[in-house]
Amino acid sequence: MRSRIDGDRLWARLMAMAEVGATAEGGSCRQALLDADEAGRALFLGWCGARGYGIRKDRIGNLFIRRPGLNPEALPVLIGSHLDTQPTGGRFDGVLGVLAGLEVLEALDDATVETVRPIDLCVWTNEEGCRFQPAMMGSGVACGVLDLEKALSARDGAGIAVADEIARHGYDCEVVPGLPEADCYIELHIEQGPILEAEAKTIGVVTGGQGIRWYEISVRGEETHAGPVPMALRKDPVPVLMHVIELVQAIGGVDENARCTIGRIDLSPGTINVVPGHADMTVDLRHPDEAVLDRMHQRLMDGLETLRQRHSAIDLQGRLTWHSPVIVFDRDLIAAVRASARERQLSHRDIVSGAGHDAFNLARRVPTTMIFVPCRDGISHNPREYASPGDVTAGANVLLDVTLDRASA
Repeated sequence: MRSRIDGDRLWARLMAMAEVGATAEGGSCRQALLDADEAGRALFLGWCGARGYGIRKDRIGNLFIRRPGLNPEALPVLIGSHLDTQPTGGRFDGVLGVLAGLEVLEALDDATVETVRPIDLCVWTNEEGCRFQPAMMGSGVACGVLDLEKALSARDGAGIAVADEIARHGYDCEVVPGLPEADCYIELHIEQGPILEAEAKTIGVVTGGQGIRWYEISVRGEETHAGPVPMALRKDPVPVLMHVIELVQAIGGVDENARCTIGRIDLSPGTINVVPGHADMTVDLRHPDEAVLDRMHQRLMDGLETLRQRHSAIDLQGRLTWHSPVIVFDRDLIAAVRASARERQLSHRDIVSGAGHDAFNLARRVPTTMIFVPCRDGISHNPREYASPGDVTAGANVLLDVTLDRASA
């Protein structure tokens, strides 16, 4: 008989965490390293401390919670996710993986199950990348994908550096980040898309993830009064910006798997009666085939160069700021997720992650996989984000199965 997690306890904690940084719309706002994020971590660490688990922190703010194994020298099994949210985030993105991970540890305690390997529950800093870029920062630094000093130098829109917040919360006195050798990493997450719900599947067996590339594009003209200067004599960046938008949207039509998103456009000075001096925008390109993503990148760069030559009075610049390559997860772990779903008689299907996750960085270092559960209407990064108690419990039970199997070997 398989062990089971306490679904009621997990749900109660999800709802309790949602009250930290709660928004009027019913979501949560715990942007990385703000006070609300730290308050959420404190709540979580209180639950961990009540069980007597070992707690370790590092200099980028990552948290590691250990349940010991019979063999302290054995490579640990890693599970986890993140607690930070988008400014208008929901109650499940990231936090489900963390609190389900805690529930795995407690379920094993409650059943007096001992494992050979230690189990480390990981809470990664700044997965979302909304306040500080790049995303998946804590796991990236720990895995050697990102340089610590470069990550610490990143600044938010108010000019506050990651290093400032790390020091404010006391993480600067912790150990230098570095992922030790591990047996594997497993992350539970909501799908953040509509496929599982549309097909009435409870478990997504995640086989890998799309490649992601982020860009910053700058269009510089000349700021001037909206009234006196004739249209033909202006150096207005907005018409060029319109062509950039058209270019990005066209790239998104390369095939049904392509994703292109313009997430932010800033005009300066941003007043109604001034021709903007410059326009800045972000672009997010994604595709599950790295070769196609390469072509999308080149099409963007070539298109920007064509526009630059055509509009020589405007300074048009575009640069790649972050690249998360296509990820293929571990075959044995994928099979273990399928086996658990079958044994528990949970409907399931293979799926590729359309969103980026800390698991992508971990996959470069250790065998890794993910487990998805449905979210209502496929909505995430939104206060309406919702996963049902039954699906949350099912996903946590699959996480428990795979974790226990690996930790018992």
